Amino acid sequence: MQGKVLVIDGTSTNRIVLKVKLSGAFYQVLQAGSIADAAVCIASDTPDLIITALSLPDGTAADLCAMLRARPETANVPIIALGQGTDVETRLATLAAGAFDVMDRPLDDTLLLGRVRSMIRAHNALEEWRMRDESSCAMGMADPAVDFTPAGRVMLIGDNPAQLRGWTKHLAPHLRGRFTMTLLKDAMASLHAGTPADVVVLALPHAQTQAEESLRLISALRVSAQTRQIGLLVIQQEPDPQCATQALDLGADDLMSNGFDATELALRLKVLLKRKRQIERMHQSVRSGLRDAVNDPLTGLYNRRYAMPHLQNVVAQAAVTRKPYAAIIADMDHFKRINDMYGHAAGDAVLVETARRLRAAVRSTDMVARMGGEEFLVVMPGADLVTARANAKRLCGAIGDTPFTIPDVDRPVQITVSIGLALSADAAAPAHPRLSATHTEIMQNLLCRADKALYAAKMKGRNRVDLSQPEKRPAA
Repeated sequence: MQGKVLVIDGTSTNRIVLKVKLSGAFYQVLQAGSIADAAVCIASDTPDLIITALSLPDGTAADLCAMLRARPETANVPIIALGQGTDVETRLATLAAGAFDVMDRPLDDTLLLGRVRSMIRAHNALEEWRMRDESSCAMGMADPAVDFTPAGRVMLIGDNPAQLRGWTKHLAPHLRGRFTMTLLKDAMASLHAGTPADVVVLALPHAQTQAEESLRLISALRVSAQTRQIGLLVIQQEPDPQCATQALDLGADDLMSNGFDATELALRLKVLLKRKRQIERMHQSVRSGLRDAVNDPLTGLYNRRYAMPHLQNVVAQAAVTRKPYAAIIADMDHFKRINDMYGHAAGDAVLVETARRLRAAVRSTDMVARMGGEEFLVVMPGADLVTARANAKRLCGAIGDTPFTIPDVDRPVQITVSIGLALSADAAAPAHPRLSATHTEIMQNLLCRADKALYAAKMKGRNRVDLSQPEKRPAA
């Protein structure tokens, strides 16, 4: 499944129609008929996205947003509100309460699914960094969050200088920021000159052909290392669902389909600026501020000090989201022979190259750590049996398929690794008495099973993967 979507609507027909559309696109769909029902559903199964009607039997979409934003566990779940003939006041109030978008019925299916893809993608990226940041906090080493947010740098890009000046004039009273303007033909040069913008507002030209050509800028922004993290909001002069969907799929973070509105644009930019600041802070905390404390000095991988809180956090997160996860313990085969035959400097070189290959072979969401000596741990959040087994085999091949070139050694040396793979318990299974175990106990059990699987792989001849699945729970 591509993600979990909660549909909230007091009319069952509306829920069923949305469920058919989303299920057909391989999303898992949950349903609720009111805010109260939604609260119960979310408490047991946190979704990746919420789609709600503007008017509900026990409140409004704004009421729902206020409730969710007040709770840390749901504060960042993206929300789409659906209405019909929505007035400006209701639309702005809903956005101000925390909805990411307000869409009018009848819905364009292509644009709806484009919105869903874009929002779940952004949510998953934020949650991955949040998980790593919480792992750092668990070690008591993260800096406290700073309440003060500096003024954002906003660049407006378009083909009409007079229009851009007018937009800037009307936007400035609604948003504290530093505004710049540039024409489409000069955009990339401007974005790479000096400190890059925090958020870009791209005004698509009126003509459809020119609008589609302007979308190439989105791809260029997302490819460049200097600009890929910039928030990007696209404004369409004329509604065009196909063009809008293309913009979202290319990497736009947000979209306004009905032209410029200063108040609405300011609300949307505040959301993008806040999210960018969050990711920047978490990125710095995990990647920079804690690098020396949580990284192995030889290989550059995470060390045990980081890996254990991170795995425990994955376990805790899975208890809420009901998503699977897996852990790998990999141990190099006959590593002592390398040190004995070629010296410890050669052994260090092999460990460094092993770390490089492991890092290159895992998914971007996976965590690789050196646990000590020649033993490594890989944590795979969201990995089911098929994904975990494929990843483990790929890791095994990454080491054993290509001999290692060792400094001052005449010929490449064949080196292999044995892997123990353990899967999490099935989160969707019925309750069992042992589910009262703490997250620490669940984590320790997972590692114990992975270690036993590793031992089995060694006993079966090495250079292989052995799988340990969770024990079957007794029938109720």
